[in-house]
Amino acid sequence: MLKVVGCFVGAHDLWLVSLAAVICTLAASTCVELLRHTRRATGRLHATWLGVAAVAGGSGIWATHFVAMLAFEPSVPNGYDLGLTALSLVYAIVLTGIGLTLAQVRFIPFAALLGGGVLGGGIAAMHYTGMAAYEVAGHIQWDPTLVAVSLGLGTLLGAAALQVALSRRDGRMHIVGAALLLLAIVGHHFTAMGAVTIEPDPAILISETALPSRWLGVGVALASLTILLLACAALALDIRERRQAALEHERLNSLANAAVEGLVVCRGEVIASANESFARLVGLGAAELSGADLSRFLPGAAGRLALGGQGDQPVEAELKPAEGRTIPVEVIMRPVTYGSQPHYAVAVRDLRARRKAEGQIQFLAHHDALTGLANRASFALRLDQELKLADATGRKLAVLCLDLDRFKEVNDLFGHAAGDAMLVTVARSVTALLDDTQMMARLGGDEFAILMPCEHAVAAGRLAEQILEALRNGSTDAAGPVIATSVGIALYPDDTQERALLLSYADTALYKAKSEGRGTYRFFEAKLGTQVRERRLLEHDLRHAVARGEMHLVYQPQTDVQTGATIGFEVLLRWRHAERGAVSPAVFIPIAEESGAILPIGEWVLREACREAASWPNPLSVAVNVSAVQVHAPHFVQVVHEVLFQTGLEPARLEVEITETALIRDPSRAQSTLRQLKALGVRIAMDDFGTGYSSLSNLRTYPFDKIKIDGSFIRAVDGNEQTKAIVRSVLGLGRGLGLPVLAEGVETAAELRFLADENCQSAQGYLMGKPAPIEHFAALTHSALSSPEQRAPEAA
Repeated sequence: MLKVVGCFVGAHDLWLVSLAAVICTLAASTCVELLRHTRRATGRLHATWLGVAAVAGGSGIWATHFVAMLAFEPSVPNGYDLGLTALSLVYAIVLTGIGLTLAQVRFIPFAALLGGGVLGGGIAAMHYTGMAAYEVAGHIQWDPTLVAVSLGLGTLLGAAALQVALSRRDGRMHIVGAALLLLAIVGHHFTAMGAVTIEPDPAILISETALPSRWLGVGVALASLTILLLACAALALDIRERRQAALEHERLNSLANAAVEGLVVCRGEVIASANESFARLVGLGAAELSGADLSRFLPGAAGRLALGGQGDQPVEAELKPAEGRTIPVEVIMRPVTYGSQPHYAVAVRDLRARRKAEGQIQFLAHHDALTGLANRASFALRLDQELKLADATGRKLAVLCLDLDRFKEVNDLFGHAAGDAMLVTVARSVTALLDDTQMMARLGGDEFAILMPCEHAVAAGRLAEQILEALRNGSTDAAGPVIATSVGIALYPDDTQERALLLSYADTALYKAKSEGRGTYRFFEAKLGTQVRERRLLEHDLRHAVARGEMHLVYQPQTDVQTGATIGFEVLLRWRHAERGAVSPAVFIPIAEESGAILPIGEWVLREACREAASWPNPLSVAVNVSAVQVHAPHFVQVVHEVLFQTGLEPARLEVEITETALIRDPSRAQSTLRQLKALGVRIAMDDFGTGYSSLSNLRTYPFDKIKIDGSFIRAVDGNEQTKAIVRSVLGLGRGLGLPVLAEGVETAAELRFLADENCQSAQGYLMGKPAPIEHFAALTHSALSSPEQRAPEAA
């Protein structure tokens, strides 16, 4: 070691040694940078840049050696053999090229170490060939130990230099690699020079062909200039490439970050770049992902994608974030060129929202969106399964149909939001009573159905009682709507063995429960089927009766009791069915009210009556009965106003007759409707007074213009003193309130005399005229004055 140091300090010009160190540093860094650039090139460019790196590296090694040789001062004549000097340059370039080439071969294990070892061997071959070209007037002796050390230093440091320079672990490792290569060249040279001992011998002459030191200086200068030019070119190329790469990377990142999907660019299985969407998915920063393995986040899928096994076909996989549960994703891979190198672009789409949406769609396909219960399709499927199970086990199957009582009124009075809340409450309250073998479904509107496997009918009845009780107890808000329902029950196979009839029979039993007072339950009975079918057929025909011309109006005169003059007519509706003949109003009016058909029928009656009355020369009044359903309809007043306007009938000639039962459903709405009718100029009569609630407060609260005593009181007035007292009281009440009173159902002269004696203002009944088409009363409607002599004959 002391010998090497002594050679370095005592036998060398330190200024030239410093110059050699600069050239060596420049050559080592140039070689490493060109080598790294070569790895990114492909095809012919790869071979070209590899040759440039070999020339730059080999020339730098050669120049370092001979500048250091110029710095060597043996104090005896010396020169350099031209051929061996040139051969040393060839050795440096060729072996450097071979070493750099081997270092980049991927399929050779430890290729970088092997290539670096060859490069170190090239340093030794160049040095000792250069020393062979050295001619000196003396004898050269070598120290074998230092020669071996010089070879070891060159080989080991050269191997380490390329291994480190080509490492991916850190972007700054190429600096360390260049430093190691510098040490390999310098360490080998000065160790080898320390192994030389020169014994002067004046007898030895320098050959005339030997290259003088000054000419060697020119060659070294040219080699150094070449290294400088190559270094500048490599530096300029690297700066340009880095700028382009930075711009491309920034542009790609901007585009990638604009994507909603996660995007990853990989070289093999190693992530080169990732956008912010992917970084958010895995819970890391985008910068942290560079250099990570894709398999860390996509276990089992990265290999397939890297190999291109799926092509453009998306693959569903599980993404493993840095923290938390795995995320379902859809992955698609495409090969791309990134940084002039082949890479794979991997798109990662988060499937959580889609899975959630698919789950919601799947749920809605089989469930009711409002209540969460099974829908009609699911109910039908479950019913088929339960029927098969009942056949296999010999058990019974009960179907319970539920229908909320007066649910339409809840929507009308409290709004649809309250109606929806009631449906949800019913669903929650009833399902709380069911076990795992039972099922509740919402079939539509306020109609529900329950499937209940059971051993006997008693169990179904017990469940119905529990349902009714639970709903009654659930109505705790005094200001809100009251929840009430009716239940119909049908049993399989007792009532029927047909699937379609089973639900129909349960619905028939439900209708029976509603007709018998609501808020109860009924089992299906065979005779109910005929009654319900008959009623439903009648309801169906009723909806088309007006269009078919089966409806017509008849008129019954109303007369002044004292004078006998006709003062108006009450309009009555009649239905003559094409097959059934005349259908009583007592039969079809309740059906029309329950089904809602009363609204279009009532509007038709009002329009026809007003149109007819408007054509009479004699301005008699016309009284039209109005259903409670019409009074509570939201647009009833507008309909009346429209009819009056279109027919031209004076509002004062129209009298609307309303029963007291129409007032109790929603008193505030009824009061508002009647006041609006009064504002139009329409008169209002309380019909059938005495048969309903007969609340005196109604006479004070509502704007009535007339009281009509029900005919049941008039028919008993002859022989019943209590009935006489009631009639006298009503007449007195009317006089006290200033309201005229009309007596209905007058059929005998004695009844008429009693009314006259009690100062009753008006009456109607068979005595004055039976209901008949208006043509029978043409003498009354088309004369300027009505008199007792002009009474119409009784019509059959």
